[in-house]
Amino acid sequence: MLILGKVAVTGGLSCGKSSICQLLKELGAYVVSADSIVHQLLSSDPEIAQEVVALLGPDIVVNQKIDRSRVARLVFQDLERLSALEAILHPVVYQKINQMYQEQKTIKPSIFIVEIPLLFENGREKDFDVVIAVVANEEVCLKRFEQTTGYNIEEFNRRIARQLPLLEKAIRSDYVIMNNGTLDDLKPVVLELYQELIGQHSGN
Repeated sequence: MLILGKVAVTGGLSCGKSSICQLLKELGAYVVSADSIVHQLLSSDPEIAQEVVALLGPDIVVNQKIDRSRVARLVFQDLERLSALEAILHPVVYQKINQMYQEQKTIKPSIFIVEIPLLFENGREKDFDVVIAVVANEEVCLKRFEQTTGYNIEEFNRRIARQLPLLEKAIRSDYVIMNNGTLDDLKPVVLELYQELIGQHSGN
């Protein structure tokens, strides 16, 4: 299997992007998470960590590590701080993604998937050859959000206010997965999509 190029999986809050990426990984894709890259940068890049602490203050540091939950509480209540944080992190995240993509092409070729929630918001969709949007009904997303984070509807609304409407993301994507059901419901849908991506490439 040759590399297809960079495939972005994006979508709304608690729509199930990670579940779909996990299924794609199990099928043989190479999967990268933008959030995981951020976590790595905050924990292992002293220069980035210093910039973030300078922006948000020393209270985000717990046991000599940046506490991401404290960071989230601060920035989602202050859009100026959130924008400033993104200005620090996003250029480095996209640089890392491209670096990993270039390395992956020579090490173990496969379909290269990147889970990246704010793809359209960052205006970076043209960095990718294929964009997959994951969408779900808002009440389903809210229930998942509350179950996985423990936060309430106010926090849910605060976070989605920073995102484009799901319909716009869907319209601007190459593929759309509606994820209102269970993991078992998702499996055949993801398998079909994976096979189509492979088929597209084999025809090139």
